Amino acid sequence: MASNINAFEMAQRQFDGVADLLKLDPQVREILRWPLREYSFRIPVRMDDGTIKVFQGFRVQHNDARGPNKGGIRFHPAETLDTVRALATWMTWKCAVADIPLGGGKGGVICDPATLSVGEKERLCRGWVQQMWKNIGPRQDVPAPDVGTTPQMMGWMMDEYSRLSGEYTPGVITGKPLGGGGSLGRTEATGFGVIYTVREAMKHLGLDSSKCTASIQGFGNVAQYAAIGFIEFLKGKVVCVSCYDREDKTSYTYYKADGVDPRFLMSITDQYGSIDKAKAKAAGYTIEAGDAWLTKEVDVLIPAAIENQITAENVDKISSKVKIVAEGANGPVTPEADEVFKKRGIFDIPDFLCNAGGVTCSYFEGVQNDMNFYWTKEEVLEKLDTKMTQAFHGVLEMSQKEKVYMRDAAYMVAIARVVKAMELRGWI
Repeated sequence: MASNINAFEMAQRQFDGVADLLKLDPQVREILRWPLREYSFRIPVRMDDGTIKVFQGFRVQHNDARGPNKGGIRFHPAETLDTVRALATWMTWKCAVADIPLGGGKGGVICDPATLSVGEKERLCRGWVQQMWKNIGPRQDVPAPDVGTTPQMMGWMMDEYSRLSGEYTPGVITGKPLGGGGSLGRTEATGFGVIYTVREAMKHLGLDSSKCTASIQGFGNVAQYAAIGFIEFLKGKVVCVSCYDREDKTSYTYYKADGVDPRFLMSITDQYGSIDKAKAKAAGYTIEAGDAWLTKEVDVLIPAAIENQITAENVDKISSKVKIVAEGANGPVTPEADEVFKKRGIFDIPDFLCNAGGVTCSYFEGVQNDMNFYWTKEEVLEKLDTKMTQAFHGVLEMSQKEKVYMRDAAYMVAIARVVKAMELRGWI
């Protein structure tokens, strides 16, 4: 599980390092180190037993120089304002590196959605919108699902905003259900986007993807489709996935030497990404400790769970065979672990490039909502592949030109684009 590293301090440290490389003006640095706006509010919800429970909610809008703020809403018991700040900051860089005209935002509620009934979740979602509706919208700030939230919950939020604003406004939220303003391809977008970048990294490194193996942390939406993409697009083998077990309140690694079957595992996984241990065991999976995924002798590691997973304490457990780390999660690698990657020559695909497929497809969803015209799944995924491939090569070129680590190169590309937009708008 996550260590006690402060995610926002980590985001600021990463930014400061690149700001030094870019010799960024101190005044510009001060604007970009902190979010422009932060909202903290209480959400009273009537529970099924008639009592009122008050939940803590957040929304952080980091920077909207390039367009409306964009970012998910997490429902998680360990949510904090600093986590939301970090994720909002990373969203600014993610939208900029993917070159989509949006800024960075993030939201959250401190709760465990698994303990709430369907009705309680709906009332909590509507309560969040009631607190924020004047400060979100298709031209202001566009939320989306994240850890602990689902397309159905986005549907409720969109409905509540439409009710309060007095007009049907599907573009206020993305990640909505199909038939309710959602986009085809959105479910697969983040995981497939991870694999599009892995494919390009393998080409760059001269690796034969069909002979490569991967180990994945997580088995939520991103990890599931990253596993499918690695096997079906790249013809590689995924030897294990790791996920959190809500009953045991611990993580396990599900290992199969001849390769896992992600579609089978999805059939025995609940909506929160917990795999049925008994059914997995019966199907020939070895169940190991939660951190065993990190130690496997594979070519590619894909941390696709939560932040702060590869740290100074465990980075030395990574096999010497590993050539690529593809960050499917947000902030899974700490700066100390980055230094080890650099020494060992591990090719890192940084989070806000690697997992930008989700926000890119969310942008496509907003475009389709605006047009009131919807693309086929093939069209969406083709556009996604094009965008992710362009983004990867933009960062790779910067890395080679400036002789810097991929994460620093991604920051350079993103920060330059945000600063340019701020200049053009007369902010600086």
